[in-house]
Amino acid sequence: MALVIVVAALAVLLALVTQVGVFLSERAHPAQGRMVEVAGGTLHILDLGPRDAAGTPIVMLHGASSNLEVMRRPVGERLASKHRVILIDRPGHGWSTRLRLEDSTPEIQGRMIGEALAKLGVGKAIFVVHSWAGALGLRMALDQPQTVAGLVMLAPVAYPWPGGVGRYNKIIATPVIGPLLAYTITLPLGHLLAERGARVVFLPQTMPDDFVRDTATPLLLRPREFIANARDFVTLKAAVAEQAPRYAEITAPITIITGDESDKTVSTRIHSRPLAATAPNARLIVLPGVGHMIQQAAPDLAIAEVEAMMGAMTLRAAAAAD
Repeated sequence: MALVIVVAALAVLLALVTQVGVFLSERAHPAQGRMVEVAGGTLHILDLGPRDAAGTPIVMLHGASSNLEVMRRPVGERLASKHRVILIDRPGHGWSTRLRLEDSTPEIQGRMIGEALAKLGVGKAIFVVHSWAGALGLRMALDQPQTVAGLVMLAPVAYPWPGGVGRYNKIIATPVIGPLLAYTITLPLGHLLAERGARVVFLPQTMPDDFVRDTATPLLLRPREFIANARDFVTLKAAVAEQAPRYAEITAPITIITGDESDKTVSTRIHSRPLAATAPNARLIVLPGVGHMIQQAAPDLAIAEVEAMMGAMTLRAAAAAD
């Protein structure tokens, strides 16, 4: 009985520590954009650059374990000097919410994002997608071709892969035990491990100083977001297995920028190379010695490829009008 009391008291203490941590994280990293209501949740959207800029608007979507700040600097802000750039916290991440944790698949998240863009008056856009959001961008190109003018994909996920997604994700996504852990030990433990985990994703490049702070990464450790992120991981493999046979249907231009086998997070051999061989208008750029964080390792190239795609679209539109 004494042991039960000690364990219960420790759980209560950790739950209190977690709530204090949530409060401090949210105060340190407040929402920067506007909230747009959609079916199934509310999306946090940061609209940068001139609204009347010539050319196609640019929509940037982040990967797993992150939020829109990862796409904002340096690529998003630099593009916004001349173009309209729309950064979105994916449903359940950052300051976006989703009413059902089960709404974790690219199909459902794509539907929510498409609805939000329609409310903003955005027709077609060039989508810049990283990692997990590669599957999301591809799904939107399949389901909403009227919205996706083109895809610039940074180290994207596109196909099923051998193995799983990490035991801790499966545990956190499990009913009862997952929330119990998320609302007690995840945040205190995560603060000790977050920077080390981020450094691993950057390898073989070096993570910039203050990256974790500057990208609001501590928001991930909030229980509701940590659980949503785990759900995204555990449902992704089945989702890409379902949509991958349709990639040859995508007619939008696709530029894939990825590292070579130096990327230990998302395999170029499993994802980018087969996609480039399947999608009819895809082009693959492989960067030797570059890891997973393409937007940090090669921002000039990412920006140049977005602008090149936009320029090609402008030329095609002008030729069609003649």
